[in-house]
Amino acid sequence: MKDIIIVGGGPAALTAALYAGRAGLDALMLEKQYEGGQIVTTNEVENYPGFRSITGPELANTIYEHAKDFGSNMKYEEVIDIKIDGDIKKVITGAQTYESKVVILSMGAQPKKIGIDREEELTGKGVSYCATCDGGFYRKKVVAVIGGGDTAVEDALHLSRLAEKVYVIIRKDSLRANKSAQKKLFETNNVEIIFNSVVTKLEGEERLSSIEITNNNGQVDYLEVNGVFVAIGSDPSTELVKDLVALDKNGYIIADESCKTNVEGIFAIGDIRTKEVRQVLTAAADGAVSIYGAEKYLISH
Repeated sequence: MKDIIIVGGGPAALTAALYAGRAGLDALMLEKQYEGGQIVTTNEVENYPGFRSITGPELANTIYEHAKDFGSNMKYEEVIDIKIDGDIKKVITGAQTYESKVVILSMGAQPKKIGIDREEELTGKGVSYCATCDGGFYRKKVVAVIGGGDTAVEDALHLSRLAEKVYVIIRKDSLRANKSAQKKLFETNNVEIIFNSVVTKLEGEERLSSIEITNNNGQVDYLEVNGVFVAIGSDPSTELVKDLVALDKNGYIIADESCKTNVEGIFAIGDIRTKEVRQVLTAAADGAVSIYGAEKYLISH
């Protein structure tokens, strides 16, 4: 039986494994695909302390190798169920059943896509889902934000301080963001809001160079942009645990700043849990915090 089983292999999970190893705990990571999570789709990371510039895959591999130095173990198996038997948690994969006293959930969340041609191809080449992560690459350039909620407006305001011009493209005839943020956006000189429109085409050779937008009347226009930031929400990967731990109305696992869920001995870290900021650094911080809580739990059980 393991001390800890970590479900997932992104930065949060890798950091948890690193800290578990340093604490002398027997931890196992279970990841269905590859280590690194969403960060491996990022071409360049500029906001992780200690690295002026590093690719997402390089950063993921660096953390993974660091974790392995402390004895961390990863198996590439998909978890299909988690059951509780007293203090014991049974983690079931397609290959076998593992047991531990602590389970750390780190399955992440996936940004919602706009669902048009070339979106995947141009991701990281002009198409982004994180303005705070990638906005710095677009200083003095022209960008567009897709969405009308709080996140989209916050992204547009953030980008307005960096970019020369920011378009905000909204499907409906009004913003859904809070009124205070809307007021700031309307007062920002380098922001242009385009209502009742959707992005219907992404164009460019090796990188994004322009977008096609279509309004509710079928009128088509083109905008030359260097980047598009999609801010229409995200889907947490919580289907596995929807009947195991408490979720909020958006499907995220309810966990406090100690990463504890409502179930004793089960923690949630990274993008999968309720939190204000979702970045690689905050995910890594969750991984570290969760091990302190897990260690306390193991001592008392």
